[in-house]
Amino acid sequence: MRVDDQGFRGLVEEHQSMVFSIALRMLGDQGAAEEVAQDVFVELHDKLERLESSEHVRFWLRCVASHRATDYLRRRRARPESFAEEWTEQHENAVTIRMAASDAVETRLERMLLSLPEAMRTAVVLRYQEEMTPAEIADVLAQPVATVKSNLQRGLEMLRRKAEVVLKEFARER
Repeated sequence: MRVDDQGFRGLVEEHQSMVFSIALRMLGDQGAAEEVAQDVFVELHDKLERLESSEHVRFWLRCVASHRATDYLRRRRARPESFAEEWTEQHENAVTIRMAASDAVETRLERMLLSLPEAMRTAVVLRYQEEMTPAEIADVLAQPVATVKSNLQRGLEMLRRKAEVVLKEFARER
């Protein structure tokens, strides 16, 4: 697919929220998500001529965004401090008593999502945020559909169990 600079800018504008959103949901950190999104679009610029259509571009962006976010998580894991600990430290001060109930629940839900194992979190984000089918997710992740479905089922079950605990805690706070 060939486009000039203005056409490339149009592609970025059209898809930037999707790419950023995938990265943000997988990483839980706005700065990291912005970095990953930028890397994805740099790579798109380099490989755009190999992509055949706008549908192929969208598929490619979803695939690369999820892979780059996974790569980012793996690099973070190599550090002495875990990503979850770092995220918690960064965001503990942001949670205050004045926070509205819906904000508190949303924050807890985001933490629950971030606490899922990487494969489950990726599947859940692509399925429910990006509204991809299990077959599409399997294509993006180069996994069998059965693996994707298993990760979705296990991820949702883990989220249900965690949600029960959070809701009980929330009810006690009220």
